[in-house]
Amino acid sequence: MFWLKLLKNFLHVLQEGQTPNQIAWGFALGAIVGLSPHFTLQILLVWIIIFILDINLSAAFLGATIFAIIAFLFDPLFHAFGFALLTIEGLRGFYTSLYNAPIAPLTRFNNTVVMGSFVAAIILVIPVYFGMKTFVVKYRLHLHDKIVKWKVYQIVKHSSLYGFYEKVRSFGGLR
Repeated sequence: MFWLKLLKNFLHVLQEGQTPNQIAWGFALGAIVGLSPHFTLQILLVWIIIFILDINLSAAFLGATIFAIIAFLFDPLFHAFGFALLTIEGLRGFYTSLYNAPIAPLTRFNNTVVMGSFVAAIILVIPVYFGMKTFVVKYRLHLHDKIVKWKVYQIVKHSSLYGFYEKVRSFGGLR
């Protein structure tokens, strides 16, 4: 039911929520988190940024979820990319000193998949941001009125199962 609520909140945010910039940054930073295969120091810093800045948390969680699925599919490509980055001859001394530094190993930079996925996420953050911002603007102008009329949307919105979930959730003090 968590995913159903997340989707409902995200659709609500798309129409009436925060600005397209806040939603897009939430989704883009969530993409960085989702593309990372491990919880590392840099992902902890991204989460801190997500919670400190005024961005949309639903978009961040949705972005992390979607990009975690994508990352699973692209792990072999991230491995090859990370291997190529880690075997650059001119950077061997830099990597050695970084590995011997006290905090740097917490980033797990020496893992090929972590290195490849994190660098790919940093490269993709700007296109994901602008793509999501464009989507939010177009959704608000053209798509919302059409989607509200869909039967699936009405079923989810007025679902007794979802209503029951909301009652149980609020009864248990989780709200």
